[in-house]
Amino acid sequence: MSGMGGRIFDCEQQSGTQLCKLRVSMPVPRDIAASIVEVGKLMYQKGWVAANDGNISVRLDAERIVCTPTGVSKGMMKPEDMLIVDLEGRKQEGERACTTEIQMHCTVYQLRPDVNAVVHAHPPVSTGFAVAGRALNLAILPEAVVTLGTVPLADYGLPGTPELSGQLRPYIPNHDALLMANHGAVCYGETLEKAFFRLETVEHISRISLVAEMLGGPRLLPRREVDRWRAARSRYGIQFPEGNEPEAPIAAEDMIAMKNEERFELTRQELVALLDEVLRVRGVLSD
Repeated sequence: MSGMGGRIFDCEQQSGTQLCKLRVSMPVPRDIAASIVEVGKLMYQKGWVAANDGNISVRLDAERIVCTPTGVSKGMMKPEDMLIVDLEGRKQEGERACTTEIQMHCTVYQLRPDVNAVVHAHPPVSTGFAVAGRALNLAILPEAVVTLGTVPLADYGLPGTPELSGQLRPYIPNHDALLMANHGAVCYGETLEKAFFRLETVEHISRISLVAEMLGGPRLLPRREVDRWRAARSRYGIQFPEGNEPEAPIAAEDMIAMKNEERFELTRQELVALLDEVLRVRGVLSD
């Protein structure tokens, strides 16, 4: 490939002769690039990314994606830094190298035709939940039930490799936000604004969950309220792809049932016999 005066030529050798075809260069639309820059600054200002962390993409058309470059702080990007790649992550346009995690974005676009933007970052509190192996799947707030349902935790996969995309695949069709074990969070939506707001909601829910844990543990919404809020989604203009609605979060009754399953009961006689056996094993008692 060679360039001349803004034109791009794809060249190849055939029988000792170099044949070149003119390919029309399609620059990144300025409005899309500017929107990505703005979201990147917001992520950086909120402390969701450090140094060169995070990546953002927007679907340009059925075959192409606009994405952020690697090695550039999300708070210091310029519109001309953006690239265009195809749905396999191959660079089509742009001066810089593509984000190393483009395959994760491509996987989302391939599995969700309704999605037009993907945002990935490392917000401290939600990433803390991911590092601790905790999904955000408790019914703590009506807003969380309505907007996200649950935020599952995908198993660890090496960032920037097909392994990571493989861990995300089972969850992408039914969720708009995911935690990635020992990594961070990824959110997506019909617009870049919605994807960003979902990431903001994930971090907000995480902060509230952490405070509730510090104060003795959350008091969950009952199943009746969870069902009412899930049914109310259409009133708030929230829709999930048909047949791909996220599962309901864990309600108060579910938590009680889970705790009961972990309990076991002993009669006084059984407890005394058990203690006697322990003491004999330790040599404290003799027969």
